[in-house]
Amino acid sequence: MADYSDRYFRPDTGKFDFEHGNAALEVIFPALQAESRMGISESGSDASLVADFTMALEVTWFDAVAPYYYPAVGIYSDLGHRPKIEANNRNKNVAILYASYRILNDRLPHGRGDWRKMMESVGLNPDDDSEDKETATGIGNLAARGMIEARENDGLNRLGNEGGRRYHPQPFRDYTGYKPVNTAYELHDPSRWQPNLNPYGNGVFTVQSAVTPQMRLATPFTFSDPAKFDLDPPVNSDVRNIEAYRRQADEVLEASAGLTDRHKVLAELFNDKFFTLGVIAGTTALRTKPMEVGEFVQYLATVEVAIFDAAIVDWHYKNLYDSVRPYSAIRYLYGDKPVTAWGGPGRGTVHDITGNEWQSYLTTPDHSEYPSVSTSLCGAYTQAARLLLGGDEINSEIHVKAGSSVVEPGLTPHEDMTFTWNTWTELSQDCGMSRHWGGVHFRSAISNVSDFSTQIGTRAYEFMQEHLEP
Repeated sequence: MADYSDRYFRPDTGKFDFEHGNAALEVIFPALQAESRMGISESGSDASLVADFTMALEVTWFDAVAPYYYPAVGIYSDLGHRPKIEANNRNKNVAILYASYRILNDRLPHGRGDWRKMMESVGLNPDDDSEDKETATGIGNLAARGMIEARENDGLNRLGNEGGRRYHPQPFRDYTGYKPVNTAYELHDPSRWQPNLNPYGNGVFTVQSAVTPQMRLATPFTFSDPAKFDLDPPVNSDVRNIEAYRRQADEVLEASAGLTDRHKVLAELFNDKFFTLGVIAGTTALRTKPMEVGEFVQYLATVEVAIFDAAIVDWHYKNLYDSVRPYSAIRYLYGDKPVTAWGGPGRGTVHDITGNEWQSYLTTPDHSEYPSVSTSLCGAYTQAARLLLGGDEINSEIHVKAGSSVVEPGLTPHEDMTFTWNTWTELSQDCGMSRHWGGVHFRSAISNVSDFSTQIGTRAYEFMQEHLEP
């Protein structure tokens, strides 16, 4: 949705300046925006997979730069330090580019041709697979190999062979045996998650299957057991507390009926996890505090560690509570009775839509409701960023073009819009509330995550600081 013509994300305009440029911003991110966002966000990949991809890419950047960035020590590859005379932008950029090329081919192999073009566009040979620790090329390749090997069997089932599967691997498929108590056609327990039935097109409908329940078993960076972080149960989603159950459903309907362009745009903006966890995090930091290449990749690695670890805790509690989504609660409560809510693209607020017809503005993710992943990821990374950059104040600005909505194309927003945030707190709050405006979360799933997400952000900052010890 957003206009990506930010001054920090420059499309290819000719020759990349290795001596003064930032390859992450000027080469890699534009290549991702041009091609692989279709493979990361817009094709429906869930937050856990986006968190895994961005972590792999940006933590590898830190490891690739570490030999030139004193006194950094890589997380998955300790390649020593090169003489200080070599610690220049050219070597840092070359190392980042080769590390990215290997990670992109491993994580997004469908874009191999585009990744070759990315390397060739800056005059680098994509076939140079040297692992010479005395060269930037070799350091980049080694950093990527360290990441790939370290995370190969980290619990996410990246290779698709968990559970004893020998043939026809199915990457990221659940191997834990999770099964919802409800079906898409029958709500046995109104307190528990119900897979939704979604239109695929041309008369084809698909039943949701829980995405990466095994994320809770992935290897974290900063703790050993996600259960150590407290999260109160979603008592309002217990149908036995019928008044609270109805009240939180009515709050979702009220938000649906009161949708403004601002609500819709922010719901879509923060729903794009690649944009939320990549572009906003990166541009906000650079607008707030100019950084050279080494500082920038240290920042990105810090926030990615926070995001990844927060996702693990999210999935631990999603599995534990297996809580109902708003669409199921609203159908259960109101059935064929009319409610007031958003009537669909271009229909605005209507008063005769039934509970069974109601749909959220955003497509609801394929997993249980509690807690809100987006809220906790934003809370964790903004806390890490706050500590690293030295305060809450930021300078963040995002431009959105009229009619650029995915849900209501050509209609929303009615005019060009600019969003600004003056503090990490404001940005994080909008990130969380966007899930309520989008109709995919109850308020308690947003408000109850601040404690553990803040703790994880702090742990991520401390973890990365340990990798900067002399």
